Amino acid sequence: MTVKKTKRSRFTSQALCLTLLLTLLAPAGARAALQADEPIREIRNVSIQRETGAQVPRELAFTDQDGRPVHLGDYFDGAKPVLLTMNYTNCPMLCSMQLNGLVKGLRGLDTATDKGWTPGGNFVVLTVSIDHEEKPERAKQTHDRYIEDLGRPNAAGGWHFLTGSQENIRALTDAIGFVFKKIPGTNDYAHKAALMVLTPEGKISRYLNGVEYEPKTLRLSMIEASEGKVGSAKDKFLLFWNCYRYDPEKQRYTVAAVVIMRIGAALTVLVLGSVLGFFWWREWKKAKADRQEEKVEA
Repeated sequence: MTVKKTKRSRFTSQALCLTLLLTLLAPAGARAALQADEPIREIRNVSIQRETGAQVPRELAFTDQDGRPVHLGDYFDGAKPVLLTMNYTNCPMLCSMQLNGLVKGLRGLDTATDKGWTPGGNFVVLTVSIDHEEKPERAKQTHDRYIEDLGRPNAAGGWHFLTGSQENIRALTDAIGFVFKKIPGTNDYAHKAALMVLTPEGKISRYLNGVEYEPKTLRLSMIEASEGKVGSAKDKFLLFWNCYRYDPEKQRYTVAAVVIMRIGAALTVLVLGSVLGFFWWREWKKAKADRQEEKVEA
């Protein structure tokens, strides 16, 4: 019995030594992968929990990029929809990808026929930092960079970059279902990317996930959020007549199949009616000519 315990003890010790040796001799890439396991676990815990219809806390206090104290309610005037993003300036990659995608989408909005399709015109853009240690001066640098990238200086007063306390940031993210985590041992945050489209009163109308936003989707989502208070008559007609419907899988507005069927049916009826009407008119005209001929012969 004693011999068995000794052999088992030796085997255990050898296994531990071997494990330690392999760990020490492991390639740098493998060790880095092990060290990166904690951030990966943190990323798994983040999400976007859709809270469509929820009211954004209008009373929450923040500071804008110019150092002015503001409240979220200051940006909801009852007429203009609001595009909301949650980012932070020192984000290593995802935030810049999202804001670059937003700039690309905003550039595609048609300002030739409607100059209102720029931040501050038909709508407002809010970018709120999730890093409570970010300062307004840093937010100002980010604000100026993206306004320059957008290429529309008049948008400077319509795109606001806000910083705030940890308490107020959490209150906002809880309200909109934006779950993010601080990565231990770093100054970075694990989070996902989503653009929230808010009504002019501050309620969540739609979530646009990802980092790319089609101009048509941006425009129609804002028209929908504002209940037709912004946009052209054509856009309003197409949207509210259900010609366009939002496809959550494709993350964009598409022409509704039922509308195509309705239009096809209407065109079919019109064509058949025209053909039948033509034949009816020709028969009526022929009958009339026959009656006149009979009168002449009589």
